[in-house]
Amino acid sequence: MAEVAEVETKPAAADSVFVKELIKQWRAQDMHGAWEGKTDFDLIEPYIVDKKKRKEIPLVGDPDPETIWRLELFYNAVGLSIERATGCMVTPMMKMSHEGFGRLVLMAGRLIVVNKMLRDVHRYGYDSLEKLAEEGEKAVNAGVEMINKYPDVARY
Repeated sequence: MAEVAEVETKPAAADSVFVKELIKQWRAQDMHGAWEGKTDFDLIEPYIVDKKKRKEIPLVGDPDPETIWRLELFYNAVGLSIERATGCMVTPMMKMSHEGFGRLVLMAGRLIVVNKMLRDVHRYGYDSLEKLAEEGEKAVNAGVEMINKYPDVARY
């Protein structure tokens, strides 16, 4: 009898342009090859904070540097995805208090293409890979739409 090979199925979200860009961001951070043995999904697994994990995180707390770094990489991936779609260079800027409240903006030229208020950053994460991809794509689409609406300001 022939053995049936196990086929690993990838969720549709794994094929998202945004998720692929986020994985590139993570791979680019590995300057010494420490993550070569990790799968792409092992790298972005910290973004998945389901209801069970979220209950374990206190309601009030200060974000650790790793959580802030994950947030920065997420929005770097958003910015680069916008750049690829529009040809406009996008620059992130984040101001965060030690308590996990702040603001993140992505700018193209003189135009704010994404403006996100941040709160409870210590609990940052998404319920699933699909939700991660959806939120990333939503931010990318909003940025592309803004650049298309005001191209002269974005290209200044």
